[in-house]
Amino acid sequence: MATPRHNLLMFKKLLVVAAGMFAFGYALVPMYKAICEFTGINILALGEREIPGSGSARSKVTNTQVDASRTITVEFDANARGPWKFKPAQSSMQVHPGEMVTVMYEFENVQDRVMSAQAIPSYAPRQAAAHFNKLECFCFNQYTLAPGEKKQWPVVFVIDSKLAKDVTTITLSYTFFEVGSKTPAAPTAALDAPRKAGVGV
Repeated sequence: MATPRHNLLMFKKLLVVAAGMFAFGYALVPMYKAICEFTGINILALGEREIPGSGSARSKVTNTQVDASRTITVEFDANARGPWKFKPAQSSMQVHPGEMVTVMYEFENVQDRVMSAQAIPSYAPRQAAAHFNKLECFCFNQYTLAPGEKKQWPVVFVIDSKLAKDVTTITLSYTFFEVGSKTPAAPTAALDAPRKAGVGV
């Protein structure tokens, strides 16, 4: 059975432990800041600030995922299966692998009735599909447009730097069709065209 003296001793020990934990927690933040300043580990918190380099040299944090030494031509194609006006805002652009890019597509329902539609993508050359990463795309959803209504929707994409080096041109083609109709096949002309195969361009 614990005696009052034993209980008091245990209370004192617990009090010392609690005080030590409180002091350690209080000192942890300035210690962490000091360590980060000394080692330069906290790169994310530095953001656009300069980080220590060797000697007196300094360097800025940059996105090393963009391969600026390589340029790929991306061509944009649009096919409408039904009473739509559907086209990209631009026919092509030059991009670097790893670079996040946005292109707009324009839609118009030229019918005098409400219509719902969806787009399906295809790529040329076919192997580019595995390396063409869409972060945002109107093809992810179905859309309903009122008679005569016009819309613009974006495609945000990044081309993976692992794409084969001999691919210098990619054609992104969309087919826009009315929901409820037969789903169209991918446009084979765009897929098979040697000029757009991206080899030796």
